Amino acid sequence: MANHKSSEKRIRQTKTKTLHNKYYAKTMRNAVRKLRATTDKAEATEMLPKVQKMLDKLAKQNIIHKNKAANIKSSIALHINSL
Repeated sequence: MANHKSSEKRIRQTKTKTLHNKYYAKTMRNAVRKLRATTDKAEATEMLPKVQKMLDKLAKQNIIHKNKAANIKSSIALHINSL
């Protein structure tokens, strides 16, 4: 249990931020999953900029690591090129 008011506040803030980050990380994972499941090249090409933008924003906000964003962007680009 927290012994100070500041640590109690920090616990509340961390809980709120964790929920916020989990929501956006899960949204990103679902978008990437949907893109990888796509077999139509035109549809996948249309989705690519939106997913890349989402990945860049999350990396900028430190919700995901910048290298993870780069790796995902690279792998989905390879997927689209192989269609």
